[in-house]
Amino acid sequence: MLNIKQFIVALLMTVAVLTGCQSESEESSQAQQEQQEQVPVKVTISQEEGKEMVAEKELEVEEGTSLMEVLKNNFEDVEEKDGFVTKIEGIEAKEGEQKAWFFTINGEDASVGAKEYKVEENDSFTFDFHAWD
Repeated sequence: MLNIKQFIVALLMTVAVLTGCQSESEESSQAQQEQQEQVPVKVTISQEEGKEMVAEKELEVEEGTSLMEVLKNNFEDVEEKDGFVTKIEGIEAKEGEQKAWFFTINGEDASVGAKEYKVEENDSFTFDFHAWD
């Protein structure tokens, strides 16, 4: 009989310890999510290869946010189609017009779409609406 009581006590203590560890882990995970680091980024919107400035903003955004989310959360009238930015601040190609939005990341032509790119600290983005050749 004594062995069964010891076993039950040991089992209950193990369950209590595991439950406590799980709670600490969940609280730690929640704290990390709530404290996502805000990082500075700069977004410039222009036309005709920089000849006409539309908007320029220095923002604090959550690191790892997609560039598309940054656009939609901080600029007016942003639209996309099939992963491509088609409209920012109400500017879009008219029917038959061979113009589009092009963008750079830290001065380099983007190699991924705005949806795929995750922002990092001190990133600089330029979106320019101009004719494509």
